[in-house]
Amino acid sequence: MQLRYNYRAYPDATQRRALASAFGCARVVWNDCLRDRKEAHAAGLPYVKSAELSRLRITQAKRTAERAWLADVSAVVLQQSLRDLDAACKNFFDSLKGKRQGRKVGPSRYKSKKGTRQSIRLNTNAFSLQENGTVYVAKVGNLNVTWSRRLPAAPTSLTITKDSSGRYFLSFVVDTEPDILPQAETDTGIDLGLSAFAVLSDGRKIDSPRFLRRAEKKLKRLQRALSRKARGSKNRAKARIKVARQHAKVADRRRDWHHKASTQIIRDNQAVYVEDLAVSGLGRTRLAKSVHDAGWSAFVGMLQYKAVKHGRTFATVDRAFPSSQVCSACGFRDGPKPLHIRKWTCGECGTMHDRDHNAARNVLFEGRRIVAAGRAETLNALWSAGETRTKVPAQRVEAGSPRKGQTTQAGIPGL
Repeated sequence: MQLRYNYRAYPDATQRRALASAFGCARVVWNDCLRDRKEAHAAGLPYVKSAELSRLRITQAKRTAERAWLADVSAVVLQQSLRDLDAACKNFFDSLKGKRQGRKVGPSRYKSKKGTRQSIRLNTNAFSLQENGTVYVAKVGNLNVTWSRRLPAAPTSLTITKDSSGRYFLSFVVDTEPDILPQAETDTGIDLGLSAFAVLSDGRKIDSPRFLRRAEKKLKRLQRALSRKARGSKNRAKARIKVARQHAKVADRRRDWHHKASTQIIRDNQAVYVEDLAVSGLGRTRLAKSVHDAGWSAFVGMLQYKAVKHGRTFATVDRAFPSSQVCSACGFRDGPKPLHIRKWTCGECGTMHDRDHNAARNVLFEGRRIVAAGRAETLNALWSAGETRTKVPAQRVEAGSPRKGQTTQAGIPGL
């Protein structure tokens, strides 16, 4: 399986200028190639192949006066930018044809130098790990890196990123074997919410930390100061960085908390079942700020790839499943209930239920049924099919492609 390891980098002034040049050149190659394809499509011409674009927009462009500065950066950076554009175009066409699961992918867009995130991608020909702990990047130099943990294997690719707060990160992709944990005797269903971040089927509740809400007072003060600065001034740029740094702190705290909570759940349970929530829809309601502050999608993505990594079973229950309407004791469906009703009594068996705990128990029972229904097919399937399901990269933002209307399972086949 593939895992992604991120580390903070500290380039000096010369290296920051070289990285800025690399970010700009990669962006220009992306925009030039995308413009050629859009113009060819508007003129009714055939799709421009990547080989032709590489010759025109990289090789020949370096020899012109307008694009001579493309030779100042590594050629790998330019070629990888073109490959990324090819991947984006392929995802768009596959989404149109129905070959790609999840939400529809829009057409590729031009990149802006004023974007909140700048990045370049390199293969092993353009970077190497040095014995003194630095990372050599072609035409940039040796970057100082804070190694928070060791890499389990030699990396296959490197992505250098600069975020909106001016921080630099190195993201290594590593091919490694799953780290199988000892067999656990329990499984759990999880009901995600806002009053309590998660309620487990055994009755445990995980309180919501609400990192954004706790930082709102300072964010309001910083954003008021930003609004008073004149547009285009250096003071406004400084104020913008202060706001971005505060938002980055909130995101880092949330991500760290998600990692700790998801790791504990995966270690304690052999199987984890979660309801597939419509986060994008809830993000357009009056609860939008609280929904985004909770970060459900990132948390579920962490549970999924960690289940693959540690040999656990993971399944999502369809969002249409009435987990809050069914009595977990007798199975009687008591009908929908408003959100303000947190406790209710079953009209059939008379059992008193906590709304969230009852929903978590129903998610557990439905997840067991889903896994049991698909177990015969999994055991009789080819091993290569199982390997395909286990290749889930651990992304920095943990943003996956959810399957709409379908249940998903992840695990190590044969366990």
